[in-house]
Amino acid sequence: MWAVFAAFLIVPIVELWVLIQVGQAIGVGWTLLLLVADSILGTWLIKREGAKAYAALREALQDGRMPHRELADGALIVLAGALMLSPGFVTDVFGVLLLLPFTRPLGRRVLTALVARRVTTVVAHKRPGPGDDSVVRGEVID
Repeated sequence: MWAVFAAFLIVPIVELWVLIQVGQAIGVGWTLLLLVADSILGTWLIKREGAKAYAALREALQDGRMPHRELADGALIVLAGALMLSPGFVTDVFGVLLLLPFTRPLGRRVLTALVARRVTTVVAHKRPGPGDDSVVRGEVID
Protein backbone atom coordinates (compact mmCIF):
# COMPACT_ATOMS: atom_id res chain seq x y z
CA MET A 1 0.00 0.00 0.00
CA TRP A 2 2.86 2.36 0.78
CA ALA A 3 4.36 1.69 -2.64
CA VAL A 4 1.16 2.80 -4.35
CA PHE A 5 1.00 5.94 -2.21
CA ALA A 6 4.64 6.72 -2.98
CA ALA A 7 4.07 6.10 -6.68
CA PHE A 8 1.15 8.52 -6.79
CA LEU A 9 3.19 11.10 -4.96
CA ILE A 10 6.66 10.65 -6.46
CA VAL A 11 5.90 9.84 -10.11
CA PRO A 12 4.11 13.15 -10.89
CA ILE A 13 6.90 15.11 -9.23
CA VAL A 14 9.54 13.25 -11.26
CA GLU A 15 7.49 13.71 -14.45
CA LEU A 16 7.19 17.46 -13.88
CA TRP A 17 10.90 17.76 -13.14
CA VAL A 18 11.83 15.86 -16.32
CA LEU A 19 9.40 17.93 -18.42
CA ILE A 20 10.89 21.15 -17.05
CA GLN A 21 14.44 19.93 -17.71
CA VAL A 22 13.62 18.87 -21.26
CA GLY A 23 11.73 22.13 -21.86
CA GLN A 24 14.72 24.15 -20.67
CA ALA A 25 17.10 22.11 -22.80
CA ILE A 26 15.21 22.08 -26.12
CA GLY A 27 12.44 24.63 -25.67
CA VAL A 28 8.73 24.42 -24.94
CA GLY A 29 7.65 23.95 -28.56
CA TRP A 30 10.04 21.08 -29.20
CA THR A 31 9.07 19.49 -25.88
CA LEU A 32 5.38 19.56 -26.82
CA LEU A 33 6.20 18.20 -30.28
CA LEU A 34 8.25 15.41 -28.69
CA LEU A 35 5.33 14.54 -26.37
CA VAL A 36 2.94 14.37 -29.35
CA ALA A 37 5.38 12.24 -31.37
CA ASP A 38 5.84 10.02 -28.33
CA SER A 39 2.08 9.56 -28.06
CA ILE A 40 1.76 8.68 -31.76
CA LEU A 41 4.60 6.15 -31.53
CA GLY A 42 3.09 4.67 -28.37
CA THR A 43 -0.34 4.33 -29.95
CA TRP A 44 1.13 2.58 -32.98
CA LEU A 45 3.18 0.21 -30.78
CA ILE A 46 0.20 -0.61 -28.55
CA LYS A 47 -1.97 -1.38 -31.57
CA ARG A 48 0.70 -3.53 -33.24
CA GLU A 49 1.77 -5.46 -30.14
CA GLY A 50 -1.82 -5.83 -28.93
CA ALA A 51 -2.85 -7.39 -32.25
CA LYS A 52 0.12 -9.76 -32.11
CA ALA A 53 -0.70 -10.75 -28.51
CA TYR A 54 -4.35 -11.35 -29.40
CA ALA A 55 -3.36 -13.52 -32.37
CA ALA A 56 -0.97 -15.50 -30.17
CA LEU A 57 -3.72 -15.97 -27.56
CA ARG A 58 -6.17 -17.25 -30.16
CA GLU A 59 -3.54 -19.63 -31.56
CA ALA A 60 -2.74 -21.01 -28.09
CA LEU A 61 -6.42 -21.59 -27.36
CA GLN A 62 -6.96 -23.28 -30.74
CA ASP A 63 -3.98 -25.54 -30.05
CA GLY A 64 -5.52 -26.48 -26.71
CA ARG A 65 -2.62 -25.29 -24.57
CA MET A 66 -2.69 -23.03 -21.55
CA PRO A 67 -2.02 -19.45 -22.76
CA HIS A 68 -0.11 -18.25 -19.67
CA ARG A 69 2.57 -16.42 -21.65
CA GLU A 70 0.02 -14.81 -23.95
CA LEU A 71 -2.14 -13.65 -21.03
CA ALA A 72 0.91 -12.16 -19.31
CA ASP A 73 1.83 -10.35 -22.52
CA GLY A 74 -1.70 -9.00 -22.79
CA ALA A 75 -1.61 -7.74 -19.20
CA LEU A 76 1.74 -6.06 -19.81
CA ILE A 77 0.46 -4.41 -22.99
CA VAL A 78 -2.57 -3.06 -21.11
CA LEU A 79 -0.26 -1.74 -18.38
CA ALA A 80 1.99 -0.20 -21.04
CA GLY A 81 -1.04 1.48 -22.59
CA ALA A 82 -1.99 2.98 -19.24
CA LEU A 83 1.56 4.26 -18.78
CA MET A 84 1.59 5.71 -22.28
CA LEU A 85 -1.70 7.53 -21.62
CA SER A 86 -0.24 9.53 -18.75
CA PRO A 87 1.59 12.61 -19.99
CA GLY A 88 5.32 12.64 -19.46
CA PHE A 89 8.52 11.03 -20.56
CA VAL A 90 9.31 8.77 -17.58
CA THR A 91 6.09 6.76 -17.71
CA ASP A 92 6.35 6.63 -21.51
CA VAL A 93 9.82 5.08 -21.26
CA PHE A 94 8.50 2.36 -18.94
CA GLY A 95 5.48 1.87 -21.22
CA VAL A 96 7.68 1.44 -24.29
CA LEU A 97 9.90 -1.02 -22.40
CA LEU A 98 6.82 -3.12 -21.64
CA LEU A 99 5.70 -2.94 -25.27
CA LEU A 100 8.88 -3.93 -27.06
CA PRO A 101 9.09 -7.68 -27.76
CA PHE A 102 12.73 -7.95 -26.70
CA THR A 103 12.26 -6.19 -23.32
CA ARG A 104 8.84 -7.65 -22.45
CA PRO A 105 10.25 -10.98 -21.17
CA LEU A 106 11.82 -9.11 -18.24
CA GLY A 107 8.44 -7.57 -17.43
CA ARG A 108 6.86 -11.01 -17.78
CA ARG A 109 9.30 -12.45 -15.23
CA VAL A 110 8.55 -9.65 -12.77
CA LEU A 111 4.79 -10.06 -13.29
CA THR A 112 5.04 -13.84 -12.83
CA ALA A 113 7.03 -13.42 -9.60
CA LEU A 114 4.51 -10.90 -8.23
CA VAL A 115 1.52 -13.09 -9.09
CA ALA A 116 3.21 -16.24 -7.71
CA ARG A 117 4.02 -14.45 -4.44
CA ARG A 118 0.45 -13.17 -4.16
CA VAL A 119 -1.07 -16.59 -4.91
CA THR A 120 1.16 -18.29 -2.34
CA THR A 121 0.21 -15.72 0.27
CA VAL A 122 -3.52 -16.13 -0.40
CA VAL A 123 -3.30 -19.94 -0.44
CA ALA A 124 -1.28 -19.97 2.80
CA HIS A 125 -3.97 -17.90 4.53
CA LYS A 126 -6.85 -20.00 3.20
CA ARG A 127 -5.43 -23.44 4.02
CA PRO A 128 -6.81 -24.88 7.29
CA GLY A 129 -4.16 -25.88 9.78
CA PRO A 130 -4.14 -28.50 12.55
CA GLY A 131 -6.83 -27.85 15.12
CA ASP A 132 -8.64 -25.43 12.81
CA ASP A 133 -12.33 -25.31 13.72
CA SER A 134 -13.38 -24.47 10.16
CA VAL A 135 -13.12 -28.14 9.12
CA VAL A 136 -16.26 -30.13 9.82
CA ARG A 137 -15.70 -33.85 10.09
CA GLY A 138 -18.51 -36.22 9.18
CA GLU A 139 -19.47 -39.22 7.13
CA VAL A 140 -21.48 -39.66 3.96
CA ILE A 141 -24.62 -41.78 4.21
CA ASP A 142 -26.18 -43.13 1.01
